[in-house]
Order: sequence, then structure tokens, then C-alpha cells
Amino acid sequence: MIELLLKLANDALFSSIPAVGFAMVFNVPKRFLPYCALAGATGHSVRTLLLHINLPIEWATFVAAALVGVLTISFAKRHLAPPLMYAVAAIIPMIPGTYAYNTVIALVQLSAQSQVSPELTAEVISNGLKTVFILGALSVGLAMPSLLYFRTRPVI
Repeated sequence: MIELLLKLANDALFSSIPAVGFAMVFNVPKRFLPYCALAGATGHSVRTLLLHINLPIEWATFVAAALVGVLTISFAKRHLAPPLMYAVAAIIPMIPGTYAYNTVIALVQLSAQSQVSPELTAEVISNGLKTVFILGALSVGLAMPSLLYFRTRPVI
């Protein structure tokens, strides 16, 4: 249990750094940077916790992105700022860079060969689909709380 808490604390610390970095790239005002860090750390730590309990990475990413969406709406209400100011920087640490990288590397290796390799083809398809589904989970998970919160008509 202590190891899991240390892993989550480590994950929160090292995922808040790119969230703040990208917030600075997107010209977020200095007073809002801690909130971007908090949202990024919370989202990535929740995803890590859900992965620890053997939830697939796509669903874990979806739940974490939805939590980031809810959290950033509350920050936006408190500070009278747009929620995307916090949210875009906060979901950057959850982008599936490793899967996208492995897809591109396998595609390059596949194109360099004279014959089609079934192993490389399977790797391209597997990593490519995982990348697409994780990106879809990020976008839908982040958009859903805003769609429900800023709705003018009742849901039912």
C-alpha cells in the first residue's frame, strides 16, 4: 500500500511538470499555473491508480479525462476563466506518446523491408488502434463534463 502511494505521489509530481510547462507555452497567466499543475497531477494519478486495478488504459484515460473536465469546470467557475485554459495543459501528460512512437517506428521498419512482416503489421495495427482510442478517450472524456454542465436544456 505504501508503494502504491509513493508511486502515485511520484506520478503526480512528474505529471504536473509538463502540465505547467505546456500551460506556460499556451500563455496561461502565472496565478493559474498551480491549478493547471493540480489538474494534470490529479488526472494522471487517477489514470495510474485505475491502471493499477487492471482497468484498460483506454477506460482509465477516459475516466481521468472526465475527472479533469469536472475539476477544471470548478476552477473556471471560481476564477471566472475558461475551463479549457486549465484543461488542455492538464491532459497533455496523458497523451499516448509511446504508442504513437512505436506505431511510427514499426511503420518505418515495415516500409524498409522488401516483404510484409506479419509481426510488424500486427504491431502497427495494435499500437495504432491503441493510440487512436486513447486520444478519443481523452477528447470525449474532457468534453463530456462541459457538455453536461453548460447544457441549456434538461438532460431528460
